[in-house]
Amino acid sequence: MRYLTIGSDPARQRRVSQIALGAMLMGTTTDEATSYAILDRYVEAGGTFVDTANNYAFWVNGTQGGESEQLLGRWLRSRGIGDELTIATKVGGRPPQPAKGLSEHLEGLSAQVIKESLARSLENLGRDHVDVYYAHVPDPAVPLAEQVETFGAVAADGTVGLLGLSNHWSWQIERARTLAAAAGLPGCEVLQHHHTYFRARTDQGGLRSRDGSIGVTDGQLLSYLRAEPGLTLVAYTPLLSGGYVRADRPLDELYDHAGTRARKIALDDVVQQTGATANQVVLSWLMGGDIPIIPLVGASSVTQLDETLAAADLELTPEQRNRLDAAGQN
Repeated sequence: MRYLTIGSDPARQRRVSQIALGAMLMGTTTDEATSYAILDRYVEAGGTFVDTANNYAFWVNGTQGGESEQLLGRWLRSRGIGDELTIATKVGGRPPQPAKGLSEHLEGLSAQVIKESLARSLENLGRDHVDVYYAHVPDPAVPLAEQVETFGAVAADGTVGLLGLSNHWSWQIERARTLAAAAGLPGCEVLQHHHTYFRARTDQGGLRSRDGSIGVTDGQLLSYLRAEPGLTLVAYTPLLSGGYVRADRPLDELYDHAGTRARKIALDDVVQQTGATANQVVLSWLMGGDIPIIPLVGASSVTQLDETLAAADLELTPEQRNRLDAAGQN
């Protein structure tokens, strides 16, 4: 397993495995016995960073979420696992009423919601603190200064370790960090956005923003990360839900462009050279670059997880990395 340190404050930083395990569907689509087996294998292999959210996975059974946190809490207690495992969860994406499918109305990020949701997450997880706490999606209805103050307060009192922002625009990240610094409060040190080897178009708006694909890593965010080495990017859906390896999982239309075709040729070349799977090459490429990136990968079986874990042992040569980097840039 590879490891890196997240956070710049020695009192808060955590050394975590560079492959994070996503628990989104644990407790719903992935049953308890299978979830326990996956978690056990992950820890056995040296994994130390597990990710969930307070709304996972409300859309499966038409709830408000919490099933994933609750399963993790039961597993942690059953295994006697404490602070050696880094647990991340999120607030802001929970529907105020039970909902099935995408929900336009979310709990938001008011001071009351953040504090009440944090207390609920701690109860679900059976812990007295959360190691990494993200604002799940932006909430334009609440002043950013109020959000920064509330998150800073729960970090300052020790209930939260590191603070993070997920699915935020680069300008929102910079503004939030500037406000926190000016107020002398802990600020965001971890980001969680979609990122993978194929580059998605970001010009199409959606449910959360008419200005483009919010939450998708673009050139501005990558440039910001290069300029701020204290930040770490946790990259969700890095394997495109099987899109790199499964013929029955066609890529989303956001990837239907010439750059993807050029990158696929390069990826296929490196796969052939290494003898690894496309998934493993993509994960190794993400982990070995000059920006600190932690791929966040889910699994529905131990076999699937083992393929992911093997990527930690795959070292791309400089020539292979240059081949991957240069594809589609002309």
